[in-house]
Amino acid sequence: MNKDSQVSITVIRRLPKYHRYLTDLLKKGINRISSQELSALTGFTASQIRQDLNNFGGFGQQGYGYNVEDLHRELGKILGLDKHYNAVICGTGNLGQSIANYKGIEDAGIKVISLFDRNPKMVGMKIRDIEVRDIDILEEFIIKNKVEIGIITVPKEGAQPIADRLVKAGIKGIWNFAPTDLNVPEGVIVENVRLNESIFILSYFLNAMNKK
Repeated sequence: MNKDSQVSITVIRRLPKYHRYLTDLLKKGINRISSQELSALTGFTASQIRQDLNNFGGFGQQGYGYNVEDLHRELGKILGLDKHYNAVICGTGNLGQSIANYKGIEDAGIKVISLFDRNPKMVGMKIRDIEVRDIDILEEFIIKNKVEIGIITVPKEGAQPIADRLVKAGIKGIWNFAPTDLNVPEGVIVENVRLNESIFILSYFLNAMNKK
């Protein structure tokens, strides 16, 4: 087991935020930052930041802080942003089309090379030059084009059957937007995006605030 596999998911979920703030600092021409200054930007304590980064080797120097460019580059490598992956989107509703149009996905090294749908009216259309294909050829396309990531934006009831097909075709990473938990074999990574749960949390805090 390598060191990265022992890092908690809580720490891993903080890394993109560090990377985002470092990107902003680079754009402003800032070359050095202390853990205290990074704390003021991110909202995490300086001690927490140092502990998080020490999981991967540290990167800082006492009395100097962090070299912004070096830390940005190393975090990018840890997050896998120096690699490139082919992806497909299953489902061409509003959400699927929005993801296809989202430039940020390319910044993460992910290239959507096709969308899939069962609606014959959608098949053959293009969304930002990405062709919509018939869901019947999903497995064949994945294998032929060495696709590594499957993005699920179909309704809840169709998510598990699509996940099963993705896994059967060799997909190892699934980005799941359907409001359901997927059953996948060990070795397949699923990242769930729960839009409804996120809005529920916002609603909770607004409700709690109104009670004060």
